[in-house]
Amino acid sequence: MKRLFFRTVTAALGFGSVYLTSGQSARADDWGCQVILCLSNPGGPTQFAACRPPIHKLWRWLAKGRSFPTCSGAGFQSSRPQYEPLYCGEGYRLIAGQGQSGRHATCVSISKQVVDDRQCGRDRTSRRGGYPSSFPARWEWKDGRQYCTAFSTSSPLVREKPRYIEVIIEGAGKQRVWF
Repeated sequence: MKRLFFRTVTAALGFGSVYLTSGQSARADDWGCQVILCLSNPGGPTQFAACRPPIHKLWRWLAKGRSFPTCSGAGFQSSRPQYEPLYCGEGYRLIAGQGQSGRHATCVSISKQVVDDRQCGRDRTSRRGGYPSSFPARWEWKDGRQYCTAFSTSSPLVREKPRYIEVIIEGAGKQRVWF
């Protein structure tokens, strides 16, 4: 009788510990593991309501200069925090330079666009435009007509969250986390 009771208790404890251990891994009770689980979501880290609190906590955490949280057993790497306050809209690239008034940045179109004829000047054989620019306008032939073309420029946009880290999660790829 004693032996049967002892075996039953031992078996119950064994199954209970396996259940509790597997439950913790699956639920990702640890904050670092919750963050990794949410970041690996293809729909974005805050797509699901359950992910919003740990991700918002992550952003506040990283904004204070702290390191990325850890998660034992998860294969991931993270970069040091980076700072990139400016960006350009689709079809433009960010160009930074040094001018008379200090550092400046401009968004420049990836391909030439048709612009106002006044930017090329009156002489349609001219290669340089009448407007001063780092990206001069030029006359070009297209479909039997001559057009004034140039790389257009615009002011850069300012990010709401200018800092980021790169997180590489095994099996899920690379993700940039802005904070």
